Amino acid sequence: MVFGSKKDVFFEKILTVAKNVEESAKYLVDLKVKNVSDLKEIASVMKNYESKGDTYIHELIVDLNKTFITPIEREDILQLAMKMDDILDGLEQCVAYYEMFSFTEFDEHIDKFVAYIYDSTIEVTKAMELLSNKKLLDMRAHAIKIKDIESKSDELLRVSIKNLFATQKDPIKIMQHKEIYEMLEKVTDSCQDVANTIETIIMRNA
Repeated sequence: MVFGSKKDVFFEKILTVAKNVEESAKYLVDLKVKNVSDLKEIASVMKNYESKGDTYIHELIVDLNKTFITPIEREDILQLAMKMDDILDGLEQCVAYYEMFSFTEFDEHIDKFVAYIYDSTIEVTKAMELLSNKKLLDMRAHAIKIKDIESKSDELLRVSIKNLFATQKDPIKIMQHKEIYEMLEKVTDSCQDVANTIETIIMRNA
């Protein structure tokens, strides 16, 4: 593995991407929706997180294109950034659907999905902090935790949909809730994609 003077440029930017994703997930955890008009502001805030993420990744790509030697494979650096961006894109899409469906009440299943996503983003950030400190083997524990959360999320999807059909009679509400559940579960899949990328990096470099 090559760790030179450019180490901070790449790993600090990767860490910045991770922290932005974690902040966006924390924003959703703390969400308080009083009425439909709140949803427009919430969607705008999430769009800002997504735009910031795009800016960070653009800067990272510019640096990669200017640098001959990178601390780890440039493909792995880019893959990490893009997979983290997928989490953010998924969250932004969920919020867009909240607004489209005029969602003002979030059931326990949605709250749990969002909590799982936030927990996963915390683990991603911890892993990126270890990467920036060259502690690659220590990253594996966080990848394992992310995968464990994704498994719990799979189970939550089954439980939430089963409960939805058992308790909800309105076909429109069934469709809307099912769509949101599935979108949130897909975000945990994106978190797992980050974990898989982390494990690939460990395997190639540690």
